[in-house]
Formats: sequence, C-alpha cells, structure tokens
Amino acid sequence: MRAMICLGFESSCDETGVALYCSERGLLAHSVYSQIALHAEYGGVVPELASRDHVRKLAPLTKEVFAEADLAWGAVDGIACTSGPGLLGALLAGMAYSRSLAMAWNKPFVGVHHMEGHLLAPLMEAEQPTYPFLALLVSGGHTLLVKVAALGEYELISESVDDAVGEAFDKTAKLLGLPYPGGPALAALAEQGDPERFYFKRPMTKLDHGEMPQDFSFSGLKTQVLQAVKKLDQVTEQDKADVARAFEDAAVDTLVIKCRYQMQRLGINQLVVAGGVGANKQLRAQLHELAAAMDGKVFFPRHELCTDNGAMIAFAGCQRLLAGEQDDLTISGRPRWPLTELSAI
Repeated sequence: MRAMICLGFESSCDETGVALYCSERGLLAHSVYSQIALHAEYGGVVPELASRDHVRKLAPLTKEVFAEADLAWGAVDGIACTSGPGLLGALLAGMAYSRSLAMAWNKPFVGVHHMEGHLLAPLMEAEQPTYPFLALLVSGGHTLLVKVAALGEYELISESVDDAVGEAFDKTAKLLGLPYPGGPALAALAEQGDPERFYFKRPMTKLDHGEMPQDFSFSGLKTQVLQAVKKLDQVTEQDKADVARAFEDAAVDTLVIKCRYQMQRLGINQLVVAGGVGANKQLRAQLHELAAAMDGKVFFPRHELCTDNGAMIAFAGCQRLLAGEQDDLTISGRPRWPLTELSAI
C-alpha cells in the first residue's frame, strides 16, 4: 500500500489547527493559531467570535502548511476535519472549509472525533504504547479514562460528573484573579506556594468495601478553594500561591489515584495521557512515578500537541481513511458525540 498524505483541520473551540500527515514519513507540517488574545477580555471563549476567527484563519494556515511541507497545492490523498464534539459554530467553520476542498480536489473526506484525536496523539511519537492501554484524556472540556483495546475499540471507564479538570483549573484561577487562560497561570503560581499550608480533599477517591467511585468530580474541589479564600482577611500574593499549590496538588493527586486504581483493577500498566492538562509538569512527574512503580510506562504527546491542534486530526483521519472509511460531504458537526459510538478499525 502506498503512502497516504492526509490534510487535517481542527476548529472545535478556540484554536485553529491545520496539518499535513504522511503515513510513511510522519508529520510533514502543522500550524496552530490560538485565539487567547481575542477572548482574554471576556474571561472565556465567546462562541460567535471563535467561529468568525476560524473563518479568517483557515485559508492562510492551509497555505502555510503546504509551503512548509513543500507540497503542491492540493497534493494530498485525503482530508480530515474535527466534526465533534465542540462548539457548533466553530465546528461548522472548519467543516465548511474542509469539505469545500474535498469537493474541489475530489478527495475522500472523513469527520474525526476530537477526543479520538487527542487519544491517538501520542502514537505520533517514536515510542508508542502497545494495546491494550488506559488513556487519560484531560482538557478544559473533558476528563475521561478510556480503555483502548485497539484503534477504535474504546470502553469508557470514568468521566467527570460536573466540571472537567481543565475547567476547574480555569475557574479556580479566575477566582484567584489570575489572567486568562487560567490553567497555565495557576500552575506557574503554584510553584511558589507552600504545600503544607492548605489541604483540599481529593474528591471521589475514598474506597468503599474495596471499590472506588467510578467517575470524577471537581466541582467540590473548586468550592473548597472558594471557602478557603473567603476565610482570609486580606488575600496576598503569597496566599494566592499557597491556595494554587493546594488546588493543584489535590487535582493532580485525584487524577493519579484514579489512574492507579483503574490500572490495577484492569491489569494494565501502560497509560496514555493527552489533552491540555497533560502538559502540567506535576501531573507528568507523578504519572511517570506511578508507571515506574507498576513496572509500566506512561506516554505523552510532545508539549505542542497537548492542546488542540490539526496534527492529531490529520493522524486520526489518516488511520480511518487507510482503513477504508469515508464520510459523505453532507456530514455536519456534532456538538455532542460519545467516544464509544466510534467504529473499530
């Protein structure tokens, strides 16, 4: 089978990503445009503004990656685009542009699940996990533990019943008066905090008759932070750092405890971590320690591929196109789309 070059697009929220991936040569080129500056004054993503900005950036980024890869315009074998889950208007911006190219160039098209893109991102690295493995998907909108038996064979083990962990990071940062986006700012501030001053409970990690609650919950952790801040007479910068440290410790510990429990329960010692929160230094360090203690290994994508990007969509799309999958160009965006509905390859 000859090599396939896939053009991938990501526009599910506030990053516009475009990439070219080759099944033999790997990632040829990718570019990501972040809308952080656009949404900063609002303290969060404004869907209508996000959609308009995707429309503005999709064509220039596409030209950029073709030039970087030194490919002739349209010299691809297939096109992939995030079709869900995400903000509907943002999804439709990417879908409209990518489907137009597929029609103009007469190329096969496939809609990609955003979280499958994140889940498969570590498979683009030189060192890859073998099946089966457990995947921890942690982002601003999702917190999932998924058992991966094979590409496309996913069993949902755990999910958040309220806030995703990335959302909890952002909301806690906002409570502390940190700039948008809050997650990275909070993690940076936490490095200056005293780990002994505050302690927040690790939600839904207590064993009951040897079993742990299946899902995640981070809303209560956010409430603990609010109560701690309210008890302070005057909130100093050191107070903020100490609270940030206690929050990060609790959030990371919760993820690690859940991973350890499920890896032991399932008899799996390989863990894949993806999504924006996967770039957190403390989380990476603790999960490396966990994997080593279990005589296993943890796999992360490179930092630039932790947040939303077109490379993960081009890679996931390439795998499905190689397997013979193809979507009709009438396909639309799906704001909600369970990962378990995907077909096995």
